[in-house]
Order: sequence, then structure tokens, then C-alpha cells
Amino acid sequence: MKVKDIAACIEEFAPLSLQEEWDNSGLSIGSPEDEVHGVLVGFDCTPELIDEAVEKGADMVITHHPLIFRGLKKIDGNDPVTRAVMKAIKSGVAVYAAHTNADKVPDGVSGAMAARLGLTGTSILDEDGEGTGLGIVGDLPEALPAEEAVEMVKERFGLEYARCSLPCSSPVSRVAVCGGSGSSLIGAAVRSGAQLYVTGDVSYHNYFIDGDFMIMDIGHFESEIDVVDILFSLIRKKFPNFAIFRSSRLRENCPVRCI
Repeated sequence: MKVKDIAACIEEFAPLSLQEEWDNSGLSIGSPEDEVHGVLVGFDCTPELIDEAVEKGADMVITHHPLIFRGLKKIDGNDPVTRAVMKAIKSGVAVYAAHTNADKVPDGVSGAMAARLGLTGTSILDEDGEGTGLGIVGDLPEALPAEEAVEMVKERFGLEYARCSLPCSSPVSRVAVCGGSGSSLIGAAVRSGAQLYVTGDVSYHNYFIDGDFMIMDIGHFESEIDVVDILFSLIRKKFPNFAIFRSSRLRENCPVRCI
């Protein structure tokens, strides 16, 4: 098995051409021709994830967030990114990311959020004209009072807390979702007819909204974590006899804590 074979499996599902122009999805460390004997799938490519790959005998890691996102002027090991780069190169571990390309396919990050909530009649929230785009909008099986809708979302995502705007007065029957940082799609969520928009990384001033509509911030990690299982399942289905591992330290690698 080669790196390019694993990459092709992922890109069949989420082509790199879909990624946003500012993104850096794809292979960041290693050669497409490198031999691969095992793959570890994680969320963020931290130094600890590289260590876990080495422990498991995996010579390729696949994550959602790219390891190299902005330009590196030096690689000195004085920060988590360059430490991970140095560890990967020293250990011969290829590093690959499926980021906004996995966000923009209907069965990707936001599709997984919609599935958790049991949304029906789903469509893309902000379509790019190619049957792909950011976010998903759909209908709940039954309308719920705002407070019950919030509790349902918390239960489905395993949350103790979430940040919300003031509850809307009408029942929530239509919900829009977008994994990760979704503030830019608030307007699209309003126009979709949703009463509730579920996303992450919402800043304070975005909660000042007009109309019978509410915003719920469940966290960046929490809204996107299902992508790990999506990527794992893609490779497992394509190569059922290949050594593939799901990181056992996903929460440990998340930099955000509620304490």
C-alpha cells in the first residue's frame, strides 16, 4: 500500500478541489509513493498523535485539521506544530488532512451533525452550485419548544453545557447546522427558515440577532469530531484487511477544557 492509495480513497469521497482557497488539505509531509503499513486517524495532528502512530506501528496519520496551516519560517521544535513536523519526519510518518473538502460534501462533517439530530429532508445550507457546500439544514421529526430543543441537542452531542442566544418563542421544527467555525453562515441559516442554528466558535456580538431565531454554539471540537469515524470507515471499507487505527486520545489532543 502507498500513501497515494490511501489519499485516493479519501479524495474519492471528498475531492481536494472542494477545499477553500485558504485551506491546506491533502498531503503535507511525505511522498505519495511512500509505502504505508498502517494508518492512524485522528482529529488534530499533535506531537502526541505522532507518538501514538509510532507506538501503533502506523506510518501515516490522517486528521481533519491540517498540521501545516500557515507558512512556517523555521522548524525548531519550540511549538506544537514544529514539534509534530520534526517527529513525523524523523519517524517517517506521512501526514495527510481532509479539512474543508470534508466539510463541503453532504455526508461529511455537517451531514454527521444532521444525522445525530435525526434531521429529515436535508439539503445543503450554503450550496456552491455543484451539489456541495457548507452546512446542512433539515427538519426535526417533531417540533419542540426552544428549551427542549436545546436539551435535545446537548443530549445528542453528549454536552453538559452549550452557549445559546435567547430562546425563540416559536417551536423549533427546522434546524441548520455547520461544523467548526460557522458564524459566517448565520444569515444563510436565517434565510433557510430554521429556528435554530447549531455550530461552533460563535463570537459574542453574533448573538445579537433579529427575528424568532436562535444560535447554539456546541464547540468546534464537539461539532466536528464525527469526521474521525467518517475517515476511519472510508479506509476500513476500501481496504478491509489493512491496519488502520482510530486514535484513542482524541479528547486528550483537544486543547479546550471546561473546568
